[in-house]
Amino acid sequence: MPREVDRDSRRGRITDAVFLLADERGLEGVTLRDVAARAGVSLGAVQRCFGTKDEMLKFALDEVGRRVLARAGGTADEAARALALPERAEARVWLAFVAQAAVSPNLAPALRASYADLEGMFERLLGDRVRARALVALADGLTAHVLIGHLTPEQAREVLDRCLAGQALDHLGAG
Repeated sequence: MPREVDRDSRRGRITDAVFLLADERGLEGVTLRDVAARAGVSLGAVQRCFGTKDEMLKFALDEVGRRVLARAGGTADEAARALALPERAEARVWLAFVAQAAVSPNLAPALRASYADLEGMFERLLGDRVRARALVALADGLTAHVLIGHLTPEQAREVLDRCLAGQALDHLGAG
């Protein structure tokens, strides 16, 4: 009798494998065969869950967004910290998706939808669409700066905290 497979559990294992490979090699280093090996499933199992690499990457991108939103607290400050100061591997994966979406017409709509969801969450918390967009953009920038070593996580947290308190650019008008 065939064994019943928990499709959601398998998709989760495959997605985790995508994250690990993307963190190690970038998205260009993610292949269906390598994902199958890393997830401990057959290539056919990956193909049954995701017909193409693009489908698999879109699902993984959505999952990164879900994980970030799940960590976001009930306030704009908590949500901003979850978004701007993610776990290092998760941040590397997110930025790999951003870079790939810039050149992939198949992935760009999924990334735009993720950004729209994030902006919508911040708009609900802040009551201001422009501030919501600015916060999402700041989070991406801080994440990139920490990953390349331009800022330490502590410096990024200080910048974020000052921006959230409305103090980040106060010194520009002084003079």
